[in-house]
Amino acid sequence: MSPLALRAESDGPDRQFLDAELDVVGNLVLSGHDLGPGAELVSPDGEYEYWITVEAADLTKLLVLLAEPEGSDVMRVLEQGWTGKNSYELERIIRHEGVPHRFFCYS
Repeated sequence: MSPLALRAESDGPDRQFLDAELDVVGNLVLSGHDLGPGAELVSPDGEYEYWITVEAADLTKLLVLLAEPEGSDVMRVLEQGWTGKNSYELERIIRHEGVPHRFFCYS
């Protein structure tokens, strides 16, 4: 299955992308890629890549915070309500509302 594009935005020379997919064991993986002068705040070359992983066992907590019933298809939920500008709120919820996750970046 191909990744779900949650964000593909351009603002002048800045571009921001965020994709979501489930890995082979059912973990949710968000892959972000920011390019341009705005990314220079965290990466001198203007390119910043990052991954946020929520393990399959923790998806129920995420679904509850997204006001979805336990057992919902997380990819369908993301596609129907968490794309575009809402993808920023999705990241905020994962990072700051107690969803266990791993974060990794290249900068």
